[in-house]
Amino acid sequence: MEAATGTRDLPGDKQARIVEAMRHSVAQRGVAGSTFDHVAREAGVSRGLLHYYFGSKEQLLTEVVKRDCEVRMVVLDEQLAGARTADDFLTLLVSSLKRWVKDEPEFITVLFEMFTLSRRNEDIATEFSELLRRTREHVAALLAAKEAEGVLHLGASPDAVSDVLFSLADGVALRMLAEPERDFSATVAAAVSAIRGLLADR
Repeated sequence: MEAATGTRDLPGDKQARIVEAMRHSVAQRGVAGSTFDHVAREAGVSRGLLHYYFGSKEQLLTEVVKRDCEVRMVVLDEQLAGARTADDFLTLLVSSLKRWVKDEPEFITVLFEMFTLSRRNEDIATEFSELLRRTREHVAALLAAKEAEGVLHLGASPDAVSDVLFSLADGVALRMLAEPERDFSATVAAAVSAIRGLLADR
């Protein structure tokens, strides 16, 4: 069965190796420099197998971002399940942002590369838009559930608050990656203050 991106199901651990190889290659070389030859060699598979299962490196890039986002949504669910106050919620979100920028910059780099591609590739634009919609709705559902529990009192709709959270996180992450030697503590604190009013305790 083919996925929405046009990719086919790949058995065993090969898919995981290929996705990780593509993530690593884009972080090192960018999309333009990440050829199927590079990815195939790093993943230990044939170039023909990549073409058969993914069609193009743009489709493979989409798969990388989709799978990364799915993993991170699961982790976020687990982390936020124990939040009992708005500050708990914010602390966990900030911790996740810092960890991803420090330990997994490849994820954010690939995400921005996909955005750039989406400006000139209609198929990628459709996939990217769908990815944003799913992640926004997922976090919006988490926010709504926390409001129902009495943990939060949202100052806007869950969808709107989710968009604000992602917008701030994406912007700050971009700057943190661009200036790795700079101390962003004050910037992050200001961002937290800016959104605290949208996540006030009841």
